[in-house]
Amino acid sequence: MGLEWLAIVMFVLFFVLILYGYPVAFSFAGTAFVFMLIGLALGEFNLNWIKLLPNRWFGTMSDFTLLAIIFFVFMGAVFEKSGLAERLLTTVGIMLGSMRGGLALAVVLVGTLLAAATGVVAATVIVMGLLSLPIMVRYGYNHKLATGIITASGTMAQLLPPSLVLVVLSDQIGVGVGDLFVGALIPGLILSGLYALYVIGIAIVRPQDAPALPPEARTVQGMALLRQALIAVVPPVLLIFAVLGSIFQGIATPTEAGAVGAIGACVLTALNRNLNWKLIKDAARATANITALVIMILFCSTYFGLVFDRLGGQNYVQSLLTSLPGGFWGFVIVANIAIFLLGINLEFIEISFIAMPLFVPAALELGFTNAQMVWFGVMMAINLNMAFISPPVGFSLFYLQSVAPPEVKTVDIHKGALPFMVLQGIALIIVILVPETVTWLIEATS
Repeated sequence: MGLEWLAIVMFVLFFVLILYGYPVAFSFAGTAFVFMLIGLALGEFNLNWIKLLPNRWFGTMSDFTLLAIIFFVFMGAVFEKSGLAERLLTTVGIMLGSMRGGLALAVVLVGTLLAAATGVVAATVIVMGLLSLPIMVRYGYNHKLATGIITASGTMAQLLPPSLVLVVLSDQIGVGVGDLFVGALIPGLILSGLYALYVIGIAIVRPQDAPALPPEARTVQGMALLRQALIAVVPPVLLIFAVLGSIFQGIATPTEAGAVGAIGACVLTALNRNLNWKLIKDAARATANITALVIMILFCSTYFGLVFDRLGGQNYVQSLLTSLPGGFWGFVIVANIAIFLLGINLEFIEISFIAMPLFVPAALELGFTNAQMVWFGVMMAINLNMAFISPPVGFSLFYLQSVAPPEVKTVDIHKGALPFMVLQGIALIIVILVPETVTWLIEATS
């Protein structure tokens, strides 16, 4: 086996560190440094290999696509901090409130729209939790249904473009982010549709769990509601369609469309008379925090990957993955299981930099085409979606728990996520068995 055992021990130690709560970037860099010294002591590591790092860092940072992260995060931050998301949710809730399950359907619809506007799970879940959960509780919604629909709909920001997950995955998988955006659209809408059908089914079978809003709660009606919809709903929807449509039609790159979206969000905020320097500074600070996190993990994971590779770990793991029983399908099944399990404890950024460098070489050796790599990336995004709401440590559950009213118990939040995990599993099976759900729109727009 040679010194591959050293690389495996290095990988195991890294996981122990992050499970104990050490920052992922420091865990990457620390384990890489220690095992580099061990390799030097054993005469199996050449210090000149470290000279490769600046070239790898420069090659990654010169990727124009990564700028899309900054623009889309800023666009989402402006939506959240300006009150545009709040007005959107309130208006749609009133429009659908007269139906049984109308508030839950409003959460699905607005969650889908906010996912396409923000690309950030935490912001979407927290905004909808603050605004819609107290209202749903007040008017008699089953707590498990209310919390489940919020966490599941908010987590769609993992999958629907312009998802940050897809931007990071595109860099790691080596496919165009535009292709991933297009490929993820239909699976994302399938997932949204499954949520809506589930809510409708609950409203029919157990109407007491999803009552309609009483007339006194629907304070705006008629022409006043129409005017509010034109102001609160139509402009954000047009902006989302303009941003995504320009990418799908090839008019703009994802980075260019992200820049237009960021400016468009500021324009909408200005038209609503909410634009000020404090809002810009807060949105910029949130954007800088997320961007710095991504870049720090990227740099440290590159260092880790270099040491791991030079110790023989990459070739060893690749040989294991390509020799799995079942070949192509064996690899697909194992990769899906691994990403789901990793997603329970880790953020998508960390998983992308840990797992993708191991999976991608194996996938290419198994003969994955570019279209199949896009399909593989969308599967990974759905898996991360499922893991993000998986009890007991799914991140979205804790985001909602942090803003839930006192009468909503933690156990309700965790139990409420289970039916939606099943729906996400159904969506994943559909995508695995029918790859055309991913590739059809790419071919249609190419």
